[in-house]
Amino acid sequence: QAQLVESGGGSVQSGGSLRLSCAASGFTLNYYSMSWFRQAPGKEREGVSCISSNDGSTYYADSVKGRFTISRDSDKKTVYLRMNSLKPEDTAVYYCAARQWGCNYYSDSTTYLHWGQGTRVNVSA
Repeated sequence: QAQLVESGGGSVQSGGSLRLSCAASGFTLNYYSMSWFRQAPGKEREGVSCISSNDGSTYYADSVKGRFTISRDSDKKTVYLRMNSLKPEDTAVYYCAARQWGCNYYSDSTTYLHWGQGTRVNVSA
């Protein structure tokens, strides 16, 4: 059974850093593009970043570009999201998700097969 488990969330002050992890099991990670989404209170879920299964290309939302870095370790079957220079507006529940496409239109949440349960990030001013 496919499963994604996020970890690494927590509370930090503005300007701080966190690294989120997403451990995959029950499917072959290399065949899937992996994305991070987030959902802030009262807002829609938004795509934050994607790493392609094809060539490892990475994509970022404008709001996080230059601050967040997505990566994957196939041996550990884990995808990471390194978040630097965090801002209060980054506060949200962060989810990882897997799909068998590339990263084009990665923010379309309906195209994903597997989702994690989410990990909460709170950034205080």
